[in-house]
Amino acid sequence: MGIAEIHKTAWSYVLDEPTRVLVADDDPILCEFAVVHLSSPVAVIETAPDGVAALQMLNNGHFDIALLDIGMPLMDGLALLEKIRAEPNLNHLPVMMLTGHEDIASIDRAYSLGSNAFVTKPVNWRLLSYRIRYVLRHSRLEREMRAARSQAEASEASYKRMLLGLEVECRDVLRSILAQANRFPQDNSPIESSAARAALREIETLAAAALARSDRDPPRAADA
Repeated sequence: MGIAEIHKTAWSYVLDEPTRVLVADDDPILCEFAVVHLSSPVAVIETAPDGVAALQMLNNGHFDIALLDIGMPLMDGLALLEKIRAEPNLNHLPVMMLTGHEDIASIDRAYSLGSNAFVTKPVNWRLLSYRIRYVLRHSRLEREMRAARSQAEASEASYKRMLLGLEVECRDVLRSILAQANRFPQDNSPIESSAARAALREIETLAAAALARSDRDPPRAADA
């Protein structure tokens, strides 16, 4: 497809899934541009003028992603990011740092605090829309993988508990067999058949061996 054909392609929204975005920046013009360029029929963009207001909005409402400017009054973006990652109800939130700082220290600090992406000004809004969509989908995939892993761990723990219960039950049965066998006297047994007595002694021997092995190798607490 040539350049001419590309320009004739119908306009489409990049943020095509229900999304609520918080943009925190002390530049009102940038906030206005964010609302204009990032909004779609299913994407809602809200703005905050500083880190304190942004944190209050995050705590009071559900957002799918936050774009934080580093240089904000009252609380800068890095301090806000640190608070987000420290709060259990917010630490899962995808965060993109939005700033004019291109120095290595700012980039390293942002990522060390848990930023999902770093965007520099001036902003290419179309490209930013695609990056937001990518971060959201990647974050959703990570959550699904964590949920699947947690479910698998829970199933494994349940299976181990079941095995432990069966082992305890089997040990109780073995003890019961031994107790019943010991009730028969060794001599002058009412059991007339020598074959029957031999079978009883074999059952007793097998039960004792199985119980001894079970007592020697008990299930570990960690496996339970």
